[in-house]
Amino acid sequence: MHIKKLRLKQFRNYADVTLNVEDKVNVILGENAQGKTNAMEAVYVLAFAKSHRTSKDRELIQWEQDFARIEAELEKNTGPLSLEVIVSGKGKKTKINGLEQQKLSGYVGTCNVVMFAPEDLNLVKGGPSMRRRFIDMEIGQISPVYLHDLMLYQRILRQRNQLLKNMFPVPDQEQETMLDVLTEQLSQAGAKVISRRFSFLHLLQEWAGEIHGRITKNQEELKVEYAPTTEVSEDMNLSKIEEHVRKKFEENRQNEIRRGLSLSGPHRDELMMRINGRDVQTYGSQGQQRTAALSLKLAEIELIHDNIGEYPILLLDDVLSELDHNRQSHLLHTIQGKVQTFVTTTSVDGIEHETLKQASTFTAEAGTLRQMK
Repeated sequence: MHIKKLRLKQFRNYADVTLNVEDKVNVILGENAQGKTNAMEAVYVLAFAKSHRTSKDRELIQWEQDFARIEAELEKNTGPLSLEVIVSGKGKKTKINGLEQQKLSGYVGTCNVVMFAPEDLNLVKGGPSMRRRFIDMEIGQISPVYLHDLMLYQRILRQRNQLLKNMFPVPDQEQETMLDVLTEQLSQAGAKVISRRFSFLHLLQEWAGEIHGRITKNQEELKVEYAPTTEVSEDMNLSKIEEHVRKKFEENRQNEIRRGLSLSGPHRDELMMRINGRDVQTYGSQGQQRTAALSLKLAEIELIHDNIGEYPILLLDDVLSELDHNRQSHLLHTIQGKVQTFVTTTSVDGIEHETLKQASTFTAEAGTLRQMK
């Protein structure tokens, strides 16, 4: 898939900009604070209907304006389609071919995007929430059912946590009964989330392990494993997982009431990575951590292709300068000729690769984007 035309209206520092883009590599050059990352963010919002930079939608709207609009003409294997995201004080609207989508799960996955930014190099050494978000965003792109189950889990979790806060120090019978009901519902939704994560990470391990081996010339072996807070395993069926999730909640019941929190479940699970058997989060060098993060991102691209039959759009936001020559070359070689890519950078000096030499180049300056001849 690839974007043919992108229009930003009143989005961040762009009043009204239209870009005709190439189906291979598009480089956006510019100094800092000129809007390079804003353009990348717009493509991300187009795909996910939310930003990777802020949870405050108001920040996406140009100063003193009432709304922001992102429009795109997309080409997929199934044919052309148009996408639109409108952000205003009343919320967000998403449209496919002019038809408003009532549910987010009906929109997300139409345009598949993988973003790689400098903060993603912290995917390995950052906190568990960063890795959970990585898992959830990628599965959500290829499985609308997962996105629905995850949103249901999160809604029930908020209700359960609020109830737990109200139950301390002495719960009444009505609260005890309500906790039983919410625990049952949370266990059912949580089991579906855990089961899908196991399946996804099994496939991610295959691709990431192979890519990591190529980057390190088979000197290192990367293992990616799902580490749930409940005693479940990949070979369990859904009902067995649900049983174990519920049992863990029951074991923690008094402690959860005391603390006002749900202490187990998918919202507290982890993604573990090991290189040659050693925990890379704790013992890996910075180079090993960066190589593992790069391997995960490149594995995402292949995994999405395996699932939907076409490559996602890749966003490389100021990340090339953060990679050494070996990792830089491997990344550019992997995408060459098959993945529509948007690259932001202050300069391409020092990046000697055929992929960038053949790229379409734009300059970002003070809220404008112009194509260089």
